[in-house]
Amino acid sequence: LFPQGQLLAKSWSSLFGGQSGAALQGPIYSFNGRNVLADPLWPHRLAWHGSTPRGGHARRWDCQGWRSSGTAEGMATALGEGWLLAGHRHNCSTP
Repeated sequence: LFPQGQLLAKSWSSLFGGQSGAALQGPIYSFNGRNVLADPLWPHRLAWHGSTPRGGHARRWDCQGWRSSGTAEGMATALGEGWLLAGHRHNCSTP
């Protein structure tokens, strides 16, 4: 059984609001029920969002139009950092 009803953030606005977004709470599961924060299938544990720290569209860093042979970069956050929009640029080819 997969845990349900676990609090990720207190509200939608608290998840993305403020300077860097809300602190993430609890585990995050993939669609097939794996805990992304603990499963070795996700070695980088990134949340790709293409946003600025304030939640706007980071147009140059959103991986839109990315191709596997490209060197484009996009904004992503390491989930272990605890802040959803405290992103850094990562190569769009990073799994």
